[in-house]
Amino acid sequence: MTERVQVLVVGAGLGGLSTSLFLAQAGVDVLTVERHAGTSVHSRAAGQNWRTMELFHWAGIDREVLEVSPRASQGLRITVATSLAGRVLHQLMQDGSEFDVSAATTLPAGMAGQDVVEPILLAHAEKAGARVRFRTELTELTQDDDGVTATLRHRDTGEETVVRADYVVAADGGRSGIRQRLGIGTTGMDALSHCLGVVFDADLGDRVQSGVTDLFYLQHPDFTAGFVNTDVPNRYVFAPDYHPDRGESPADFTPERLVAMIRAATDLPDLEPRIVWTGSWEVAARLADRFRSGRVFLVGDAAKVTPPTGGMGGNTAVGDGADIAWKLAAVLRGEAGEALLDTYEAERKPIARMVIDTSLHNMKQRMHPDLDVSGLTEAVDQLAILLGFRYRSTAVLSEEPDDGERVEDVQAPTGRPGFRAPGLASTVDLLGRSWVLLCAADGTRWAPAAAGAGIDCHVIDDDTFAARYGLSAGGASLVRPDGMVAWRAKEPVDDPAAELRRVLDAVLSR
Repeated sequence: MTERVQVLVVGAGLGGLSTSLFLAQAGVDVLTVERHAGTSVHSRAAGQNWRTMELFHWAGIDREVLEVSPRASQGLRITVATSLAGRVLHQLMQDGSEFDVSAATTLPAGMAGQDVVEPILLAHAEKAGARVRFRTELTELTQDDDGVTATLRHRDTGEETVVRADYVVAADGGRSGIRQRLGIGTTGMDALSHCLGVVFDADLGDRVQSGVTDLFYLQHPDFTAGFVNTDVPNRYVFAPDYHPDRGESPADFTPERLVAMIRAATDLPDLEPRIVWTGSWEVAARLADRFRSGRVFLVGDAAKVTPPTGGMGGNTAVGDGADIAWKLAAVLRGEAGEALLDTYEAERKPIARMVIDTSLHNMKQRMHPDLDVSGLTEAVDQLAILLGFRYRSTAVLSEEPDDGERVEDVQAPTGRPGFRAPGLASTVDLLGRSWVLLCAADGTRWAPAAAGAGIDCHVIDDDTFAARYGLSAGGASLVRPDGMVAWRAKEPVDDPAAELRRVLDAVLSR
């Protein structure tokens, strides 16, 4: 017997669970499968930038994410040093107050680890109607003009299930079996470094600032490593490099050797750390050649793998999920044409390129000074990537002339189509769930047009709103379900209903 579902999501990491949550909340019948026994037990991919928290706010989970990581409100310190008490090479951030995003958003960032965020995503996805099955792997996948047929196997019982889906979202990680099965190649750099992840408990005294996120990049004479505190008191993550080219493997790092390295990193020669977990991974920087193959879409690490320097990988995975979810929902409801789905790659691939290249520039500065970055695009201001990024696709009616810029100044948002709708106190709770028309003062003529198109309309008589959104009296801004500006009329138009109908037909590929 074949099981029927609208969207099959393969992978239950940050990308897969975010996609599942956003799809389920949009009323899509979604099944998610994950080969592992549960969500991540490692706190890697920690931190939620302001854009991610905006998406989580609209999904109704931002307060929970903040509550599991109170450090977020206390600050962020990033230090490049020889050891925790050693010579400071660069002080990249002192307390996080260097970030001024007040013009772009009113929401705080988060600092929760992947290990506590994924259970929140899972619980809310299931509450919204998503079905999630662990210890279940995809073994076969074929597609035709009408859908995708997948064979799933339970890893414990061997029981197989055939699923017929309208679409598949591949969120199965950097070594994505689905991506390989589809013949989608990647470009970039492999094996930039090989890392161990060591989670340990110990009392480090004043070596690490309490109550804040204290992140170190250690360039010790004997090793290179990352070091950070966690949400669990007296629990830390130590992530040293190892070198296969020198004959090293994870097996060479015995508990005794790791303890010695932790003592050297912390400058506490008598420390007795209790090792809780160890693992290993390869740091790479690779971008998929395509993000779509027919009815299958790549999200998260399946679409791009980026070094952790900058903390943008997991956040980008959530952004991928938000983009593809609203588009799949619109097509499945018959509100949009199939061509809307082509805009997923058009919008998300340039973001992935910026994230990868900027993370590599960060890696050179923070950990590997000898890294060759000569062939990369220029590093982009990280705040601009997070909140000032730009989409160019048929789902946006851009204004001419196009200045060619990839991002805009976060401290001076313009409200132009293709950019985030500035998250003001007056707008943040109006966005993120459906199409919304935001009108400046004297914009009541837009209300009947919006009602006729089946979208919400709000008139905001506020000078700050009008300035940030670039509207004069009687103007309007059309905002997509993902909070991106699709189009705007800076000034009143003669026939609002006809104009809005034309715009929606265009951006929804109808």
